[in-house]
Order: sequence, then C-alpha cells, then structure tokens
Amino acid sequence: MSALPSIATEVSTPEPGADPIHIRVRGLVKSYGGVPVLRGVDFDVERGRINVVIGGSGAGKSVFTRQLLRLEQPDAGRIEVDGVDIIPLDDWQLVPVRKKFGMVFQFGALFDSMSCFDNVAFPLREHTRMKPAEVRARVMQRLEDLRVAHAAPKLPGQVSGGMQKRVALARALVLEPQILVYDEPTSGLDPLSSRRVDELIAETSAKFGVTSIVITHDMASVLQIGHRVNMLYEGRIEASSTPSELLRTDNPRVRDFLIASGVSLP
Repeated sequence: MSALPSIATEVSTPEPGADPIHIRVRGLVKSYGGVPVLRGVDFDVERGRINVVIGGSGAGKSVFTRQLLRLEQPDAGRIEVDGVDIIPLDDWQLVPVRKKFGMVFQFGALFDSMSCFDNVAFPLREHTRMKPAEVRARVMQRLEDLRVAHAAPKLPGQVSGGMQKRVALARALVLEPQILVYDEPTSGLDPLSSRRVDELIAETSAKFGVTSIVITHDMASVLQIGHRVNMLYEGRIEASSTPSELLRTDNPRVRDFLIASGVSLP
C-alpha cells in the first residue's frame, strides 16, 4: 500500500491563549491481575487536530482509551484535560470532564428500536433540560450538518452502514463536545466506505473545531487523515510524529509494523 494523498489539510486554530495541548498523559500505568498493559505512556493530544493512535493487537490501544475516558482507574500517572489532572476525581467531579468528550463507537452502537432522530436526541433528553422544540432544532441541525436529515424518521436498520456512521457522529456531536474519540471507525467497511469515513472525520474536525482522537489499525486512514500519529508498542508510545515523518523513520519496530501493514516505505 502506497501513501494516499492526505485529506487532513485543514487545522482548526485554537483560541488565543488556549493551550495547544488539549490533553497531557504522563507516566500512565495499568495492569490486570499483575500483568502490565500500559507501562508508562507519555502522550500529548494536540488541540483542534486529528491525533491518531496505532499499534498491533495487544499493544494497549483499547486499555489506553478506557483510561483516557476515565472508564477505569489507572494504577499510576496523570491525565490532564485542559490542565486538570482527572485521575484523582470522583464520579461527581468527572461529570463536567466527561461532557467535554464525545465517543464514536466501532459499529455505531445505535439503538435499533429507536429512529435515527431519537438516537441523536437521546443524550439531550438524558443530560439536559432542553425543551422538546429545542431538542428537535439541535438534532435536526446536527443531522443536516452531516447530510443525513432525511434519515431522521428511519430506524438504523433501514439506512446504509455509512449513514449509520453519520448518525452516530451526529449523536456524538449533539452535546457539543470539545473532544471526539473514534474507536476503529473504519472497521468492517469496504475500502470506498472507509475513505468516506475518513473524509467525514476530516470534515468534522475542520467544521466544528473539535480535537479528534482516532484509535485505528487502518494505515490508509492514518496516512490520509492524521495530523499526528502515535504508535503504541508493548504499553509505551514508541513513536510520535506526522504521517510523513513516520514513513521516513529509522525505528526498526515502527518500520516493521508499517511494512506488515502493507505500507510502501521510501
């Protein structure tokens, strides 16, 4: 696989005075039953950019994501979101932090028995006191933003996989998060559909100015949309660079991973 032209050309500019690093991870450690998975992860998430995390099976990508969202308690380390370490926070203190995050799950995770409209409206009804008219206006705006307003009355099973992805993204955006986390967004899709999802991620990043974190093993996606690529290897960040720098790396572990992924190196 040769490198595809990058579509992540637009970068949202942080507000004046805003820290260009949205999330700082330092010395993150997590073990299960005495078996270490994360062994001291240091990682910067750049504000307003598409930050990609790659790595082989067992590298710790899923575990890292759970710690980042504070779905689990790390054993050690710091996770600073907008300068605040979220690891010591209790569930009540985490509420405003979690509102900064939107999650786009691997297979959309839409409720099959709800219409697309009700799927997108669900977070607003659960977490806000917005009136029905306000909910409808916000939901339809997000669906229109993502060009799936016509799917509003339909069930997820009545629309294509690509449209389901857009509806899932509308749901993630409806609470206006600052940070979007994508879990293997192109998994199970054919190459053409995968590239459309890449375009959607890049378009969303540019249009809404969100900070994006993409967890993926799809190297075609990485090279197209990533502003910064971070490779997890045996529980640590082995490399952090732009996609073009990654392709020129002399690190044998990174080169072996890229070659095994079908990437043609210069």
